[in-house]
Amino acid sequence: MEPAAQTRITPGASSVRLSVAVILPVRNEAAVLEAALADLLVRHDPLEVIVVDGGSHDASRAIADGFSSRYPVRVFNAPAGRALQMNAGAAAARADILLFLHADTRLPPNAFERVRDAIGRGHVWGRFDVRLDGAPFAYRVIEGLMNRRSALTGIATGDQAIFVRRDVFESLGGYVPIALMEDIELSRRLKRRDRPARITDPVKTSARRWERYGIVRTVLRMWGLRFLYWVGVSPARLARWYP
Repeated sequence: MEPAAQTRITPGASSVRLSVAVILPVRNEAAVLEAALADLLVRHDPLEVIVVDGGSHDASRAIADGFSSRYPVRVFNAPAGRALQMNAGAAAARADILLFLHADTRLPPNAFERVRDAIGRGHVWGRFDVRLDGAPFAYRVIEGLMNRRSALTGIATGDQAIFVRRDVFESLGGYVPIALMEDIELSRRLKRRDRPARITDPVKTSARRWERYGIVRTVLRMWGLRFLYWVGVSPARLARWYP
């Protein structure tokens, strides 16, 4: 397959010409996928959406196929695993900028304009602040700490809607195909090229994990997993403990 044509991106270039592809890895996300695609396609009207199904056993693939007949949505299969699925979606993309989005995350208004502006100003990648969709005050504290941590470290997680120039992503070889922490690993490599652009208009992500396992337990588990990854525990082992 011939590589897709790509706009040459230089600092200060007009962001109007830059195109954005949304890559949505899914596996058994039928409960939220229809609302996610409807929100994305109606409120934001992207030019390119790529859904990559990792072997769903529910109606995820059928829901995505239903949208592909009416909207600019392409649907692919890939082996299960977010890294593998996102790499497959990136390989199929034609746009200048790749935006990786979880099915339970919603973009803020003017998200694509903000992304194009950040890349047009010379950043090679970036991420959004995050807001949990629950009402408890504890969620405000958690999201505040998440955003502050990301601002200080330059490390982004998948629920922050990471975006990156396609040529830079390809030059790095994409996501490393590991079972967990693929977003942190990619962030570390991207940081060597550039600090991430921070878009403070937050994406809104589901608090379903926090609601299912409890706030304290989820915080402790996530901190523990990141610490173990930092000291060298393999992502394959960590994935067995992931909620």
